[in-house]
Amino acid sequence: MPEPLDRVRDAASALGLEIEVRERPAANSLTEAAKLLGIDPAGIVKTLVVKRSDDTFLFALVPGDRAISWPKLRAVVGVNKLRLPEADVALAATGYERGTIVPIGADGDWPVFADESIVGRRIAMGAGAHGYSLFVDADALIAAFGATVADISQDAA
Repeated sequence: MPEPLDRVRDAASALGLEIEVRERPAANSLTEAAKLLGIDPAGIVKTLVVKRSDDTFLFALVPGDRAISWPKLRAVVGVNKLRLPEADVALAATGYERGTIVPIGADGDWPVFADESIVGRRIAMGAGAHGYSLFVDADALIAAFGATVADISQDAA
């Protein structure tokens, strides 16, 4: 089993989080990924690594069928500038490749901001390795990370 999956499982166990890791074929779109997992696109939550101007990071959890709202996220975080880092910077900040990033087991104890629309749902997320997804109760995930819950998304373009 790939090392990142072990890292995710060990971290979930340490946090008292129950997760289900599932192998899945590669998907060419969010809709296809959701279909493969048997869920609606909103049930897949993207973990976005966001860089602050002071070179620290945060995680933003946004439903797959929505996009991050930069003005809303900046207001919640209380900063004027935020951006998505380059793929190599995201990898260095988390230990996970883009497309597999999840706060569970990530390098760096970065704060987590969760879109309010995921509350009360069982969600699918990256599992730290390509070809895998993990399922977790969003409320348990939010509690485990002391995540800030707010409206940080907008309709996808």
